Formats: sequence, C-alpha cells, structure tokens
Amino acid sequence: MTSPYLNIIKKMRTAKELFAELNSFDENRRIEAKSASAVGKSMMETVCAFANEPGLCGGYLLLGAKRTGMAEDGRPVYEPENIENTDKVQSDFVAMCNSMFNVRIRPIINVEEYLGKTVIVVKIEELPESQKPAYFAKRGLPEGAFRRIGPSDEKCSEEDMYLFYQSADTYDSCIVDDADLDDIDENALNFYRKLRKEVNPDAEELTLDDVDLLRALGAIKKNKQGGYDLTYTGLLVFGKQMSLRRLVPSFRVDYIRISGNQWLSDGDNRFEQTIDMRGPLILMVNKACSAVMDDLPKGFELKKDSMQASTPAILPNKVLREAIVNSYIHRSNRVNQPIQIIRYSNRIEIHNPGYSLKPQDDWGEPGSMLRNPRISEIFHDTNLAETKGTGIGAMRRLMKEAGLMPPTFESNHEANKFTARLLLHHFLSKENMEWLAQYAEFGLVNEQKLALVFVREVGAIDNATYRQLDSSITHARARLEIHKLCDLGFIEKKGQGRNTYYIRTSKVVSLAERLPSQDERLLPQHSTLGERLPPQGERLLPQHSTLGERLPPQDERLLPQHGTLGERYQGEDERYQGKLGTFEEECMLKPREELVRELSKELQERVNNIGSRASRETVCQLLIDLCAFKPYNYEELASILQRSPKALKDKYLKPLRLANKLFYWIPEMINHPLQKYVADPTMVRSNTKKK
Repeated sequence: MTSPYLNIIKKMRTAKELFAELNSFDENRRIEAKSASAVGKSMMETVCAFANEPGLCGGYLLLGAKRTGMAEDGRPVYEPENIENTDKVQSDFVAMCNSMFNVRIRPIINVEEYLGKTVIVVKIEELPESQKPAYFAKRGLPEGAFRRIGPSDEKCSEEDMYLFYQSADTYDSCIVDDADLDDIDENALNFYRKLRKEVNPDAEELTLDDVDLLRALGAIKKNKQGGYDLTYTGLLVFGKQMSLRRLVPSFRVDYIRISGNQWLSDGDNRFEQTIDMRGPLILMVNKACSAVMDDLPKGFELKKDSMQASTPAILPNKVLREAIVNSYIHRSNRVNQPIQIIRYSNRIEIHNPGYSLKPQDDWGEPGSMLRNPRISEIFHDTNLAETKGTGIGAMRRLMKEAGLMPPTFESNHEANKFTARLLLHHFLSKENMEWLAQYAEFGLVNEQKLALVFVREVGAIDNATYRQLDSSITHARARLEIHKLCDLGFIEKKGQGRNTYYIRTSKVVSLAERLPSQDERLLPQHSTLGERLPPQGERLLPQHSTLGERLPPQDERLLPQHGTLGERYQGEDERYQGKLGTFEEECMLKPREELVRELSKELQERVNNIGSRASRETVCQLLIDLCAFKPYNYEELASILQRSPKALKDKYLKPLRLANKLFYWIPEMINHPLQKYVADPTMVRSNTKKK
C-alpha cells in the first residue's frame, strides 16, 4: 500500500522546476528563495504568510537558492548554494513551525541535489479557515500575523483580521452609536427609489414603505426594544450631511486642483482650488463627477450632417465615474481619512483608504472582492456600479477608444491605500508623436513609448505599472523591456528586489524641450555621485530648440553615449525643490546645530529641554510638532532629539504612522531614498521633481 505522504511528495514541485521559474520570473506569490543555511525569523514570516493567504493554496521555500546577479537579457540569475547540515536545518525548521505560532504548521520537506549542490524544498500548505490566522504567539494580533502580497510577506492590519474572521459582520453592517432614523436624508432615499425604478420599474422593494425598504437594504436593524438602529450602510449611503459631520467627520471627498504636475509642499502656494464635499454617498456620485468634469478642458467636435458643434470633455465620463464609484464602495471606512481627487495639469489621481482585496495579478479579470457588500449592492441595484470585477477592464477599453493613455492603479498594503491614476494625454497626439520622434533611433516598441510618456508625466514607474500599460504584457516581457530602457539611460533603477522602481533621467525631456544635439551628446552629461557641481552662477543653462526644428538626418547622428545599469544618471527627480546639487548632497545629513537653528524659537526651546528621560507622550508630541513644522527623515529627527535612529524609527515613528499621527512625505513610494515624515496628510508630495 502506498503511503499518503509519498503521494504528497510526488505532487511537490522539484528544485529543478523551482529554479527554472525563479530564473524566468524571479520570486512571486508562491515561491520564496532563501540562501541562508540557518533557519531564522525571515523564513518563519514567509511560512506564516503562505499558511494564511486566502486562496493561495500555500507556497514553496527553496533553501539554498542564491541570487547571483542578472543576465544580459534582464532575467535574474539564481544558483544553488550547497547546504551541508541538512539534518539540522530540517529539524530546526520543523521545531520552529511547531513552537513559534499559535497553531502547529506542518511543513513538507524534501532534500534534493541540483547541479551537484544539496538544496532543500519546503512546501507550506494553506491552513483551513477554522485555524486562520496563524501568528507568532509572542507578538499577538494583528502584528504577529503575515500575508503573502505579491512576492513579499506583509504584516497584517486590523483590516486583515476581518478578512480572516469572516463570520463577523462587515463594517457596513455594524451599528452606529448615537444614530437613529432621524439621521436619514429623505432626499437620498427618494433618489434611490428613482434610480431603482429606472433600472427595474417592477422591483419588489419599490412597494415597501421607507422603514421596510431601509431594513431590506441593510441600512437599519431592529433592536430588542422594538426600535431601529442605524447601520453604517444607512448612515453613509442615506445619512444627512450634518449627521455625517457629527458621526464620521473624516467621511468626505476632497477635490484638490494643483498647478503643475507634482504635489507642492509650499503651504502658501499649494493649491489652486479645493472643494470639500460631504453628503450621502448616493448623492455624492454626480456631485463629485460634476466637480471634476466641469474643471476639465473641453474638445471640439462637429459631427457629419450636424449644424451644431459639441464640446466633449477629453476624459470619458464613464471612466471618471467608474473610478470615483470604486473609491466609494471599496474604501476602508475603518480608516479616518477622506477620499482625495487630485487634479494635476496632466492627470487625475484618486486616493482612497483601503488596499485592494483582489490580488494585483487578477485586476481586470472577472470576479470582485467586496469590502462593503451592502453598500456595493445598493450601487449595483441602481446601475451606479458593477460588482462583477469588470470595471478596470472597461476603463482600459474606454481610455483606449478615446486615444488616451491606459489608466494605472496602485495598491499599497502597508499604507492601506489604493490609487487610481488617469493621464489626460492623447498618446497619438501630434505633440506626443513629435516628442517620441526624437527617440526613433532607439528602436523602442509601443509599450516602451507608452512608458516614456508615463515617466515624463508622472516621474517614476515600476514593473506592475508597466504591465498595466498593456494587459497582455507578462512579467518576463516587462522586465526585459524595462531593462532596455535602463540600459539606454532613459530611466534609473531605485530600490532592491521587491521594492524596485525606476525614475526618469534627464534624457526624458519635457514636451517643450528636445534631446541635446549630436555635438552636445559628446560632452559628459552627468557627474558621478561623488563629484560636486560648480557654483550656480558659473553654470550654463541648457540650450533647447523648439519642437518645430528638424533633427539631423538619421545617418548624420552620432550614437548616444549610454551608461550601463551600474552607472548612475543625474535624474530630474533627484533635483527636488529646485536644487541642483548631486543626489549625494541631497541625502547628506545636516549638522544638528544647523537643523535646530532652522526651528522656531518655541521648538528650539522644547528640543533643548527634552532630555534623555522624557516620557513617551512628550517625545511623541514633539515629533508630531517637528513634522508639522517641515518634512524630516528619521535620521534628521534622531539627530535633533539626540536619539538612536533605529530606536526612534521603531519605537516612535512607526507607531505614530500606524496611528495616523504621522504620514509619509512620498506615499507613492515608501522606500524612496528621500522619504520623510509629515504630520499633516496635505503636506505630502509626489515623488516627481518639483519645478
């Protein structure tokens, strides 16, 4: 009789298969490579993540796999690293899986030889729902639990706990304290009836009175005393404006108009216009859409056989509506942050609290994971939203039909935030075609051209965003095409491994500029990190021609001087706030005396009196006030307070950020080398160059 365990071993993937996938696609949701021969905390975090992640069916750890570099085609290179003490590694691994978590996790381990080296393949099965979440017993919940998000292990948040404990009510079904039927806006309820009747005049719920209708929609619940309690569905979808202000003050939509293409940290000249919108969700859809559409530039269209011209907006109304509605129904209402619609001169960004519950690889595919199912159902019944997971695909199709750049989306699990980005650029416009003609000699494919336009407007891109420019692009193809853009010097790599992203360099010129002439290309364009630029008064301004000037014939152009991936380019994004120093100078820590001298007198006095034994509350409040004064990185704050940088970051800055007392200055890229902390979310800025 065959042992069931042997059947499991047969189903396991081999080391050869895992190495082949690593060398083609790098680490991913189901494979983690570990070079260390000793079992440590990092391995156990991956075990926890594989055991917890819903629908993943577990994953593999390949012990003895070391990344040794990158091939010429941009693919990663993983090679086996011999593990000598395999018995000890296996015993330690099993012992830690048995003792470190609240439940015992049973790994399946197989020792193999690959290319003459001994490696260990470990398979971790997904736990049954009744045993989730697994967490480190000493850490507790939620910080002791991990999820597998892409190729990384992420600490769980309070939001994740509700995903694991699915028997608990969702937030939109919870009772609101100090609220009753008097907080319902009759206009909102009547508007629901109107929309529902347009969709289905024979809908059964239209025959109900108001109380029964609200109860059928999950907007109220009957209590033991015979009365009715208002749920968050009822408050958020149908609540009066003053009730919303009283009970959920941060539940609003901010429309912010920015002059230029990046967020400005200057408090006096930060916004051109701001509109704070608050009201029942069902009435807020048209209100928010109208505020944005009325502000967009209009086109001109004269249809055949028509005597009257029309002025359609450059952005399809359905795309904007879908993006705004998605932010309404998928936002995390447990986070006290408003939805922000930010209108830059070249794009619209919609930020809502709450990461995407649907894995990024499944975006655009059928099927939707609902954070607020009752609210979503109300929007679905009224045709304000779809709940079948086709929204992103429809937005991509409509933007393509309008000749616009594809929409891009970003989900940040750590920051618990989702961003939709709509570029207002016609890819095939005359201006873009003339601009891209400058790069004709480089033989770029269509997606690389799209990427150049994207980084020109936004300032940065990563692999996930690149793949969104065309839904048919695979991980491997995106990596190869990005690698070529790096090798040509258009973008520069930042970060490592799973935190890798790319910023534009000075070779990606603006629409008003052109590439340097062939003679100028012979001169070195970039200084090294260690070199200092000459004084500002001695610098010559770059001489740029207009777009109308012709480039020299193809055969007369000298080949550009491209650096390799290891060489640095002085990117525009690195010269933030108008500074022209090197990147090294921007990151250089100022002396403490200079940092303190910049403070207000009141802050200087508090800093000088803080001492080494100040209470935690005193230190926290001073950190908040310092970051309200101006953005600081953790090393600057540690220098000012004369504390250990690591201790300050772990014991003070991280808890304050998780409590929404501090925020990242560059939230789009948490691991940005110029990352800082601010006390007000309106102080954050884009990671692109400030003009």
